[in-house]
Amino acid sequence: MKDFVDTHVDLWSGELPELDRDVEGITVRLQVLTRYLERRREAVLATYGLQLWEFKTLHMLRRGGSPYRATPGQLARQLGMSPAALTNRLDALERRGYVERTHDRDDRRKVVATLTPEGNELWERGIGDILRVEKELVHHLPGPDRTTLDDLLRRLVVVTGEDF
Repeated sequence: MKDFVDTHVDLWSGELPELDRDVEGITVRLQVLTRYLERRREAVLATYGLQLWEFKTLHMLRRGGSPYRATPGQLARQLGMSPAALTNRLDALERRGYVERTHDRDDRRKVVATLTPEGNELWERGIGDILRVEKELVHHLPGPDRTTLDDLLRRLVVVTGEDF
């Protein structure tokens, strides 16, 4: 089976004789799949009136486990952004009733962001739809192929040293 990436690799192989066809095919396909999933996630979230950045912030709060709270500094690190930029995000989410900021009971200088019941319910609906989108794509592969692909991608992720 051929796809448009094969044409892309063929074209560039003629221009760049040193091009590793396998590397180019793999990396371009990863980029295409990443863009596809991003667009699909954004479309799902738009049905809830959410932007992806809003969902990611709710997601990081939920990821921490009950009671779904974190300091702005913790969230900023997890999201790879500056604390100032995160403050703007929290302001917007708080105005919409999805996040509440309070002072820590033990240290009044420390602010804690907490997922509200409304924010949690919205996250649950959104994540359910996103998981369906991801499953629809990946289930085009038979089970053993999914396992093999997962193992191969894991090996590449480990080499990068990147974290989610």
